Amino acid sequence: MNRLVSSVLCALLFTGVAHAAIDTYEFTDQASRERFGTLIKELRCPKCQNQDLADSNAPIAMDLRREIYRMLQEGQSDEQIVEYLVSRYGEFVRYKPALTTRTLILWYGPAGLLSVGAMTLLLIVRRRRRYDASKAELSLDERERLASLLNSKSLDSPSPTTNQLDK
Repeated sequence: MNRLVSSVLCALLFTGVAHAAIDTYEFTDQASRERFGTLIKELRCPKCQNQDLADSNAPIAMDLRREIYRMLQEGQSDEQIVEYLVSRYGEFVRYKPALTTRTLILWYGPAGLLSVGAMTLLLIVRRRRRYDASKAELSLDERERLASLLNSKSLDSPSPTTNQLDK
């Protein structure tokens, strides 16, 4: 009986801790709830760096979720909320940074590096093919010498000697 009572007490104690990490917000309509969910999925936690605000349990993420909720209740647009957070925490808070002159390398850098690498590889392959093709062609003297070797008496032997090939 004592075990049952102590188990129930422990379960009640730990359920309070589990509920402390969950944010609950009351929304007036489903559209506001969806906007809130979209915003906290699109914005990055400044402390966790690779987690969005929805997944982060950091205190700053909880504060930002609360702030986003407050701004939604005030009727601010998604753009206003994002701009407020960007002005406060920098462009890093966005998972998809805006396309500006400062972020051109971020957006087009990988494609540029990939195309430079592909062009370099293409040039190397073409040069190697040209070099191999020029090496494979025999000059007129070499062709005559090969023909004379093939027509000579040495064809009767199983393999030509090195002296005959050096002539």
